[in-house]
Amino acid sequence: MRKFALLVLLILAPIFFVKNSYAYPIDDYSYLAERIIVKFHSIAPEIIREQVFNKLEVLGHRELRVKDTYVLQLQKGMTAQLVDRMQGNLLVDYVEPDYKAYALEMPNDPEFSNQWGLEKVNAVGAWDITHGAEDVDIAIVDTGIDGSHPDLSEKIASSVNCTLNSSCPLSAAVDINGHGSHVAGIASAVTNNGIGVAGTSWNGRLMSIKVLDDSGSGYYSWVADGIYWAVDNGAEVINLSLAGRYSSRTLRDAINYAWGKGVVIVAAAGNQGSNQRSYPAYYSEAIAVAATDQNDQKADFSNYGLWVDVAAPGVSILSTANGSYQYASGTSMSTPFVSGLAALLFGQNPGWTNDQVRNRIETTADTISGTGFYWEYGRINACNAVGCGPLATPTPTVTLTPTPTMTATPTLTPSPTATLTPTLTPTPSPTTTPTAILTPTPTSTPTPSPITTPTFTLTPTPTPTPIPLPTPTSRNKPWWCRFFPSHPICK
Repeated sequence: MRKFALLVLLILAPIFFVKNSYAYPIDDYSYLAERIIVKFHSIAPEIIREQVFNKLEVLGHRELRVKDTYVLQLQKGMTAQLVDRMQGNLLVDYVEPDYKAYALEMPNDPEFSNQWGLEKVNAVGAWDITHGAEDVDIAIVDTGIDGSHPDLSEKIASSVNCTLNSSCPLSAAVDINGHGSHVAGIASAVTNNGIGVAGTSWNGRLMSIKVLDDSGSGYYSWVADGIYWAVDNGAEVINLSLAGRYSSRTLRDAINYAWGKGVVIVAAAGNQGSNQRSYPAYYSEAIAVAATDQNDQKADFSNYGLWVDVAAPGVSILSTANGSYQYASGTSMSTPFVSGLAALLFGQNPGWTNDQVRNRIETTADTISGTGFYWEYGRINACNAVGCGPLATPTPTVTLTPTPTMTATPTLTPSPTATLTPTLTPTPSPTTTPTAILTPTPTSTPTPSPITTPTFTLTPTPTPTPIPLPTPTSRNKPWWCRFFPSHPICK
């Protein structure tokens, strides 16, 4: 009787493919080649295996050195369907995609080992997947960019100066202050050229848009003009490592214009160490960025609150300066990590909208301590965002309560940095005129104020509990288990 049952099983197994509800799920096939690996149970005779291959209409198969294991070449687009079907075959031990391996990309820039921020956001893993594209432009709306710097000059696609008049005339790329050059290097310094540092976006280009004067301050009208110019001249990403303490219809309209034209806008949350609003980061169309340190803790100087979207490294960040390389701290430094990642995603996915790019950045961020209180999503992870591995599962965001309240009329104070040059000297904000003065980040006073939040207590982020796979019961065991009680499915 047992022999008869075994014979029936061997004959019918290739024909009946019953979905095994507790098999390992494979939900996303977007990163798979058109090949799968199948391992049969040793009891399956060769003739039955060949019948399986013929029924599946595979283009070809090859046995591996591993016993009972084969590689199947499939028709294009059939991977998902056949993996799903083969998982229910009673003669199959396991089936899985034949993934691809790649040589690991490590830039040869000599200062790369000192760029802890790129390591923290797993840029190297992202670069193994994509270098982005050379036709994706990041507009650095700032103090300008040093066009003579060997790690920047090749990347500058265009440059304008909007501090002179409303027409934003073309001008040679220049940055007397140095702030914009430091920001630009984080976003997209020339990478793998054997010089200096690497840039987050690797292949992305730069637009030098000067909207802050040589002391590091500028009017909202200058900033708005720079945003419009960037959009009208093809920028995919706009980096705003600057902040003001007043909302403005002019500035808001410029941000809305950029978003409506498909541009990703990334803005610094500010360096007051409080939950007060900074503009344009507070506008919903902008990705507001807070700063974290090497331990994934919020930087003392960084603004915070659930109006802030993500965090990125912002303490002692090494990047390009005027004719050199220097360290600086501030949310100004955090912002271009996010801008560089946005450029990588646009280069990897040319048809994506700004909403898709933004969603990818936010939902793949790592849920570090403070997520749901200091910022909504987490610290960015470039590798997760571009799809390292077969499944890029978004990290869940935990919302903590109570949420901090926003101050209606906050004050803007300069941020701390390490002792660096060049430094930015903030211009005092006006008190009696409606024109706000932007104060760039950071300054050179290394005296961060401690963060005090007497009203709220931060609750640790809970760790999700894994859900065990269901175990078959006697009521749902196959009928043939009476004859093969030792089979894995029958246990």
